[in-house]
Amino acid sequence: MITVIPGDGIGPEVTGEALLLLDHLDLGIEVDVLDHVNASRFLESGVALSDGDLDRVRSSTATLLGAVGDPRVTDPEYARGVLLRLRFELDLYVNYRPAVLFHDRLSPLRDPARRQIDALIIRENTEGLYAGIGGALRQYTDHEVAVDAEVNTYHGVKRVIDYAFSVARRGVCMVDKSNAVQHGGRLWQRVWKAAAAQHPELATSHLYVDAAAMKLVSDPTAFDVIVTNNSYGDILSDLAAELAGGIGTAASANINGDTGYGLYEPVHGSAPDIAGSGRANPVGAVLTLALLIERLGFAAEAAGIRKAVQSVIDAVRVTPDLGGTLSTSEAGAAIRAAL
Repeated sequence: MITVIPGDGIGPEVTGEALLLLDHLDLGIEVDVLDHVNASRFLESGVALSDGDLDRVRSSTATLLGAVGDPRVTDPEYARGVLLRLRFELDLYVNYRPAVLFHDRLSPLRDPARRQIDALIIRENTEGLYAGIGGALRQYTDHEVAVDAEVNTYHGVKRVIDYAFSVARRGVCMVDKSNAVQHGGRLWQRVWKAAAAQHPELATSHLYVDAAAMKLVSDPTAFDVIVTNNSYGDILSDLAAELAGGIGTAASANINGDTGYGLYEPVHGSAPDIAGSGRANPVGAVLTLALLIERLGFAAEAAGIRKAVQSVIDAVRVTPDLGGTLSTSEAGAAIRAAL
């Protein structure tokens, strides 16, 4: 059984198409839908994700999430109470972001020889700047001081680097800013060098984050797997998604590499400006479903989904953001027909 949290904005729309596809595949996977976990309930009760909701998530084999975010909610504790609570309490220490270009017309790069990105960003997901360590002094005065601390542990750095090597096909590039962020940088460098020495069969390299961003733009085909910390990975994975055709096609997974549990979510967010208009692109949610079922042992079916997505993109049977004219439901139906 998997848990589904449709969430906010376009989340229920694109998740609905993913569930129709799951039903079409007839894999025998039961679904537990938590459609009450959303901004409306938070506004009414102040509860983002209850202990009971978390228990239902824990009892499943994986979770599919649509999107979290609503312009009516200004309290950051809502998103933290859903996304970060799931990531931290389930120890989902790997953020897994593939970036694959399905068609040349979707790339913003001019050079055809360098468009074909097929890379994987492995981002440390439970430490770094997003750990919530810090505080403020003399708030709302001319002398305000705000401090956010970046947290790096040997345990956290080693396990995410080890995971990156475990999924690499050709090579691993470790990205940091150790020339400026010295203490955490030294830890990443030490762990990285030890891990690289254990994998002579793979090409290994290191780039500072600014150089990595430039290299992703100048020649994204150079990368197989990038492993980096929480904040750098957040930025680089969005850049890679844009190079691969935009966040409408981007899938992601938050994985505990030890237990195998995963929280799977399309990258695009809740997009409240187009919610309910029928223009939301379901490809990101569909490819996220492919990641989920692949993790559950349905590799052939996941490959079939990706081939179906390739087919509809080639035929321009897609939503307007990818150059087509189809609605969300029509694009979902086209993928099922191609499958």
